[in-house]
Amino acid sequence: MRLIQWYKDFNELIMFQHSVFSLPFIFIAMIVSADGWFGWRLLLLGVLAAVSARNFAMLVNRYLDRDIDALNPRTKNRPSVDGRFSPTQLRLLILINALIFIATAYAINDLAFWLSFPILLILGGYSWFKRFSELAHLVLGLSLGLAPIAGAVAVEGAIPMWSVMLAIGVMFWVAGFDLLYSLQDMEFDKGQGLFSIPSRYGSACTLFLAAIFHAMAILFWLFFTAEASLGFFAWLAVIVAGAMLFYEHRIVRKDFTKIDRAFFTVNGYLGFLYIFFIIVDRMVA
Repeated sequence: MRLIQWYKDFNELIMFQHSVFSLPFIFIAMIVSADGWFGWRLLLLGVLAAVSARNFAMLVNRYLDRDIDALNPRTKNRPSVDGRFSPTQLRLLILINALIFIATAYAINDLAFWLSFPILLILGGYSWFKRFSELAHLVLGLSLGLAPIAGAVAVEGAIPMWSVMLAIGVMFWVAGFDLLYSLQDMEFDKGQGLFSIPSRYGSACTLFLAAIFHAMAILFWLFFTAEASLGFFAWLAVIVAGAMLFYEHRIVRKDFTKIDRAFFTVNGYLGFLYIFFIIVDRMVA
């Protein structure tokens, strides 16, 4: 029973369900690189790398934000704050996941191994950035945007230009919905002197920038589709993604209390629908 409870607490700590944002795009890149199925070995290594990298990023964030989270009514009951995980346990989990990620990258290929170190630095950088710069939203986007580049590297041992286009699109997509999500903490961030676009420039500016970021995401996904010479269903994936992001903004603009619905539901489905259309596109190519 203790093990089951520990697992529940750990899942609450890292919010594993948020992996739905990055996992589809690492596999989209792998599918495009392999022009179809890339094999069970890379599937297993890809999942292990993505999960350990995300765990590392979340654990670093939880560890560094303990003092801030303790003051925020929305986050004061997180396992990293209420004593379920001590600072020592958090540091140990950070180290374990970093080592798993590096070892997995080593098993993939040489380029993946050497890139694993700067990737970890970027993943851990988000928590530092939000203490002194509004660009933290883009740093978070970059962290998830690395996923498609990692997927291409896993298959090709290189970084093709189309993977960069896909990555930039993911970066703007994530930064855009993080802006919307941050509206929930706008007043708290102001009181604590934290650097976020909502706390510095207000809700109207935040909504405008989020829309610009999501428009940029669609633009770069179009560039990705053209650069990778994909077919009809890949173009359709971008159109559907654009429609979903438009719907997300309509939800948030009408009622800020529905931010969670926009954040989890719309963005979660977006990634899975995108990879579905890419799979279909490669099947009929």
